Amino acid sequence: QVQLVESGGGLVQAGGSLRLSCAASGRTFITYGLGWFRQAPGKEREFVAGINWNGASTYYADSVKGRFTISRDNAKNTLYLRMNTLKPEDTAVYYCAASRTANVHTTTPFDYWGQGTQVTVSA
Repeated sequence: QVQLVESGGGLVQAGGSLRLSCAASGRTFITYGLGWFRQAPGKEREFVAGINWNGASTYYADSVKGRFTISRDNAKNTLYLRMNTLKPEDTAVYYCAASRTANVHTTTPFDYWGQGTQVTVSA
């Protein structure tokens, strides 16, 4: 089992940047595929980005391609999401998630979730 704790959210102006972090507990961190999701008010949770166990493969929602970068540091048990050129429509609670499937894709089910961190982008 793995526990996930996000940090790094906040308020930023449109065009700005943020980096989210997700600290994970557990000795088997390296075996998990990881991902970021977000949920805006009144909307369903949506996939943002995913990364496989060794970081060699990454996947992004079309809405964030070219602006967001997912990465992981297995030595530090930490997942990151670098968000550039933020837009007001990126405003949401962002969640990190872990999958027992090491090689995740956009439709891979995720088994463990963090509590979320709020990102607000002002116009």
